[in-house]
Amino acid sequence: MSTTTLNPTTDGTAGAEVDTGTALRFITCGSVDDGKSTLIGRLLVDSKTVLQDQLAGVQRGGETDLALLTDGLSAEREQGITIDVAYRYFSTAQRKFIIGDAPGHEQYTRNMVTAASSADAAVVLVDATKLPWASQVDEAEVVKRELLPQTRRHTLLAHLLRVQSIVFAINKLDAVPDAALALERISGALDAFAEAAGVEVTATVPVSALKGWNVATRHADWCGYEGPSLLEVLEALPVTRQDEAVPFAFPVQWVEKFSSSADTSRGRRVFWGRVASGHVEPGQRISILPSGQTATVAQVLDHARNPKVVHAGHSAGIVLDREVDVSRGDWLLAPDAFTPTREITATVAWLDDEPLVAGRVYWALQGHRWVKAKVARVVDRLNINTLDAEEAQQLDANSIGDVVLALQQPLAVQPFTRSRALGSLVLVDTASHRTAAAVLVR
Repeated sequence: MSTTTLNPTTDGTAGAEVDTGTALRFITCGSVDDGKSTLIGRLLVDSKTVLQDQLAGVQRGGETDLALLTDGLSAEREQGITIDVAYRYFSTAQRKFIIGDAPGHEQYTRNMVTAASSADAAVVLVDATKLPWASQVDEAEVVKRELLPQTRRHTLLAHLLRVQSIVFAINKLDAVPDAALALERISGALDAFAEAAGVEVTATVPVSALKGWNVATRHADWCGYEGPSLLEVLEALPVTRQDEAVPFAFPVQWVEKFSSSADTSRGRRVFWGRVASGHVEPGQRISILPSGQTATVAQVLDHARNPKVVHAGHSAGIVLDREVDVSRGDWLLAPDAFTPTREITATVAWLDDEPLVAGRVYWALQGHRWVKAKVARVVDRLNINTLDAEEAQQLDANSIGDVVLALQQPLAVQPFTRSRALGSLVLVDTASHRTAAAVLVR
């Protein structure tokens, strides 16, 4: 039996052309104590990224505590939990990786959202010892109902944030009496949940992070699984494609008043930032938000100040053919390609302890532009257990729901399903300055 669900193939590849020269950014997420930090520690050790003195520093009672390789805060080590996102780097002969270890506690969901927003893949860990897989009554349905809330919530958030590849890793199967039966029933329940939620799962892999089984190398004849190891799956995953198909959009991050070389900018200001979508080249017409003025691109510089065409996802310095009023926070856009709006309907991952209610005002951040946003109404709330949209008057901490926002000034937005950069905003509390929500434009 093999429960690998790699799409569209099952031979250890993701079924798409993969640029293995580009580092893969992935996060580990799921419920608390599912073994996320231990899994990352195992990947680091088995890929020979950890030095001997580092290993010596994580010895506890004569045994190696792999979780301490990522849990670096003193509070994390004292309490045995992950609080903040820890990033680690390692490489194999096939490619490089950037890992984000996301916390599992519900109160730190905002940190998981931050990590997932820039990830190419998410590994959702599921602890086999916490689920009623041994039940003899309607097995898959029992397990499906008993999936831990954070397993559901993190999977849904990764899906909403357009994480391109989602992998389920069923952990601690070495600690259950019938690993094959547990794998069959838990993977079936996960598949049923993913199908109901509309989540496309790249692979389901059984692992033992503690013992290293099926993490970096395959563990033969274990629980009936015949597919690739978790690391083999990760090596074959594609990186997130940039929004090249969307018209040009560029949030201005910094205005260079005087260039070090008069020949470079012809005495004009250089507007620096990262191309959000499309591409930019000399001779291209642009409009400026919010002023509405238009100009022509005279020169484009890359991050090293070399003249070239710059595509989405890369930094650029743009010189215009005439002096116009452009400041940090403004957007340079393809003319007539966007219709700025002052009202948006969006899916919100609510992260603040204070509930979201209609009438409250927040700062909304898109790119580097801040505008006031008023919650016009709460449309509904997603029940993460039934996956039904329920009528709601407010969104409590860690809830997911749809809202309508009224903006004080217009923004150029696109549906998040089309553009990550133009379809995402952050809400910030005007008094406490805490990040209150991740906003995904519908």
